[in-house]
Amino acid sequence: MSEESLPGDALPEYAERVLEVAELIPAGRVMTYGDVAEWLEEGGPRQVGRVMALYGGAVPWWRVVRADGVLLPGHELEALGHYRAEGTPLKEASRAAEGHLPRVDMRRARWDGGERAEGHI
Repeated sequence: MSEESLPGDALPEYAERVLEVAELIPAGRVMTYGDVAEWLEEGGPRQVGRVMALYGGAVPWWRVVRADGVLLPGHELEALGHYRAEGTPLKEASRAAEGHLPRVDMRRARWDGGERAEGHI
């Protein structure tokens, strides 16, 4: 189903589920696109990325990241501001890194969805 054929403000069911997971991620923690798909037991990283690109503006989009922790291209500074405000663990960039931007410290920041059993689907 294309976005054009959706009635009014309706979101595809899969998109709603992806956005619900993004809202569950605690401040200071992240999940990868693949983690979200695995948690939902449906789709894959590309499908989650597409949902976030199209509909993610109303949820904490910066908490759904690439597996390598690289900041979202075009939104690096905005994401970095959120990460710093929330205390998300970061790895400082080496001087050789393009743009000298840090990346998310995936080992320390990754959330496994542990609160899933607390009333969430």
